[in-house]
Amino acid sequence: MVKLKKKILILGGSGFLGKNLSTKLIKLRRFKITNISKKRLRNKNKIKQITYISCNLDNFLKLKKKLKNEKFDFVINFSGNINHRDIKETFKAHYHSVKNIVKYIKFSKSGLLIQAGSSLEYGKNKSPQNEKKVCKPLSAYGEAKLLSSKFIMKNLNDYIILRPYQIYGPHQKNNRLIPIIINSCIKNIKFPCTQGSQERDFLYIDDFTDLVIKILRLKKINSGIFNVGYGKPIKVKKVILLILKKIKKGTPLFGKLKMRKEEKKSLYPSISKTRKIFNWRPKIKLNIGIDKTIKFYKNK
Repeated sequence: MVKLKKKILILGGSGFLGKNLSTKLIKLRRFKITNISKKRLRNKNKIKQITYISCNLDNFLKLKKKLKNEKFDFVINFSGNINHRDIKETFKAHYHSVKNIVKYIKFSKSGLLIQAGSSLEYGKNKSPQNEKKVCKPLSAYGEAKLLSSKFIMKNLNDYIILRPYQIYGPHQKNNRLIPIIINSCIKNIKFPCTQGSQERDFLYIDDFTDLVIKILRLKKINSGIFNVGYGKPIKVKKVILLILKKIKKGTPLFGKLKMRKEEKKSLYPSISKTRKIFNWRPKIKLNIGIDKTIKFYKNK
């Protein structure tokens, strides 16, 4: 008897998180994957076994029409916009779109929603941040993500909200911290940065996607919010110097940039709940993850 493949809908499937997860899921040959992206992808960027749909998530009727009322076993939301300075667009992409996603799940009677939340939902809370803390976001992005979390918890029974910290690795946009440092060093140029005294938590993308796959394989789901990170903070300056040492090129100009007003000096999670509930722990140390990421950008 042929076992039917579980159907997964990945929103934001062509982005950093979505692309890495899709690539790994295809290799398992257990899932039928549909990816939704705002922009139409070129054929060279597509994976043959995946169905790609171009759709703006802020229109429920269009979303419903594009998906042809299909029922999915899992819905994974990695969608959103990177430019958080545009407040109107931020709420549109990270809150109003989520309301439409939830509406579609209820309409189609689809299964579990896995939502990418944000560590910035915690806002003023001191590190290590845990899931029991009352959230006090400092930015529009953090506020939009928190509103989404509350809406999901109020309207769905089956959900997992993952709050990732600094995830890095192949296919990340060039305007993110680690790609900026790596590409600047590869090009052997001077690049401005802060003093680097901030403490951050860095998790390699494969550890994140491994957690999502663990969740997809569970027979019983305990809905809730879960922090995702390595669990050990490191100063940003140390990360910059590590990359500099490996590439042996580039000149960081420490102190040329100021920290943003809403930026916290220390930001890292407690991951004890996630480790316990999902029997998961990060495996890839920063040193190894940086090597893999440098290799990707050099080849690119």
